[in-house]
Amino acid sequence: MTATPFKSNAAYNEIEPCRTLQPYVRCFWGGKYACPDAGAPEAPEIVIPDTCADIIYRMDDAGHMLTSDFAGINDRSFLAHANKKTGHRITVFAIRFYAWSAYLFSEDSLAGTANGQYDVRERYAWLDKELRRSLPEPGTLTARARLAETLLIKKLETARSNKLVDSAVNDILRHQGTLEITQLSKQNFISSRQLERLFYEHIGIAPKKLSNLVRYQCLWRDIVSQRHFDITNAVHKYGYTDSSHLMREFKRYHSMSIRDAREMAFQ
Repeated sequence: MTATPFKSNAAYNEIEPCRTLQPYVRCFWGGKYACPDAGAPEAPEIVIPDTCADIIYRMDDAGHMLTSDFAGINDRSFLAHANKKTGHRITVFAIRFYAWSAYLFSEDSLAGTANGQYDVRERYAWLDKELRRSLPEPGTLTARARLAETLLIKKLETARSNKLVDSAVNDILRHQGTLEITQLSKQNFISSRQLERLFYEHIGIAPKKLSNLVRYQCLWRDIVSQRHFDITNAVHKYGYTDSSHLMREFKRYHSMSIRDAREMAFQ
């Protein structure tokens, strides 16, 4: 979940993937942004660790591709500023993968991609070739999402998967990030060192860090979905030492208090 999970406007909309892609793709998103040099500049928005990785295309209204980036998984929050001046309106189309499934469609390792942005062609040249040809043409977000769906579903037939990584990720998700790494290794019959190497290769971060991010995201989901969020219950549910530990860890990833984060989410 993002810092503003209920946001929907001309500049940002989400489309859910088809059922076949739901285990791999969180959503397709995009919108149109007014040129920053027209009127007052928009305030930067906070981006929190959402356990996802994004492929993001930006095009202008003249049909020119401006940027194509792959953003790896983040383990810290940051501020996203408005686009640079271009003289045009900017159209954005993006694919938001779950961080543990992005590797299935990649042509190269995801090691070293955490907290970074890279040219899509470095790891997804096959996908970029097809999207770069069609995306700049006038079209709706829905039409672009359906195009991407067709390409990703076809790629699943030859996707490179790793059963050990998938099994370990499944255990992390099932336990909501509370499973000890030693236990995770034992359950998957692999040493902690080997598991860490595989996670760096296929996800970009260590299993312990992914577990912590999953726990934080599960906590964030509870905070915005429960009418009366109870910290004491959350401490027990997610294995924090005490409420101070929970609040400190939340602020570490969200860069603000639970109260302020909740207010922002419902603005």
